[in-house]
This record gives sequence, structure tokens and C-alpha cells, in this order.
Amino acid sequence: MMASNELTKVIVETELGAVTLGIDEVHAPISAGAFLAYVDKGLLDGTTIYRIVNQINQAPEIVHRIEVIQWGHTFGADDPLPFPPIPHETTSVTGLRHQRGTISMARREVGTAGHAYFFCVGGDLESLDFGGGRNPDRQGFAAFGQVIDGWDVIDAIYNSAEPIEYMKSPLKVTSVRRA
Repeated sequence: MMASNELTKVIVETELGAVTLGIDEVHAPISAGAFLAYVDKGLLDGTTIYRIVNQINQAPEIVHRIEVIQWGHTFGADDPLPFPPIPHETTSVTGLRHQRGTISMARREVGTAGHAYFFCVGGDLESLDFGGGRNPDRQGFAAFGQVIDGWDVIDAIYNSAEPIEYMKSPLKVTSVRRA
């Protein structure tokens, strides 16, 4: 990851406080560009933190356990997307890794990312990198930045996890802006 002064700063305001992100446009230009397009159009304002995965609320049979906070848009299958999904930018291409503080693209299948994101809260999460086993396709997820300030807020969000991954009471993201 680049030094924080070389990253594009974005402030995510939540109902629990603000988090400052450093977006790596150099190493992850596709994923970073897609995220910043949503930011610049104001499309992440009013979204929610709707999934918190911790060690307690994952099914016991899960082999590759993770600790993440997922947020962004939750479009239905028939809802039109503001931007098309992006090509998958693997960690084997970018050199970025899923570590505590990484922000990454959420996805179902390869090529479906663009409107939902997650923060890595646990330590090194190699199972989310290219070749990792969290997804059967072993393509991993597209990391594109890091938390550079607001860890107290990340911890408060993480500590508000419910007994299930997908929250019955999602937390509000009030605004997302370039710093």
C-alpha cells in the first residue's frame, strides 16, 4: 500500500462517526475509479452498513473465517445500476492485500462488483486475496484502499454486530466525500 499522503482521501460519515479512507488509484485504478465515481456522484450518501461478519455470527462450518463490515448499495436483481459492474481487479494484479483496514469491493461473481464495499477488521485475511479459499472461484476480492483514520468508529461499528451477519437494524452512512 502506498504512503497515506499519496492516496486519494475520502471521508465516510456514519451515524457513529467519521472514517477517513486512502484510495489507491495507482495500484488499483479500476476499483478505485469505480468507487470514486460513486463518491463523486453522491451515490453513497444515505446508504447503509448492512452486514457485519464476526467470529460469533459465522456458521461454525465456515473454514475461511473473516471479520468484515460491509456497506454500500443493496440493489435488487431487477434494479438498474447507476454504473455498470467493473472488471475484476485481483490482488495478484494490484499487489494489495486484505489486511486490517483494507477497503475492498464486495461481489458475488467475478465482474459483478461496483456498488458495495467492505472494511477488513480482522488481521491478515489471505482467504480474501487471489488464490484464497473464501470464494470457490479463488479469484479473491478487489482491494483498493485502506482506513487511515477513524479506527474508533470502525471498532464501534464492528462492536454493534448482531447475532446474524445481515443486520436487522443497519447503520446509516450519511455522506461519503473526497477530503
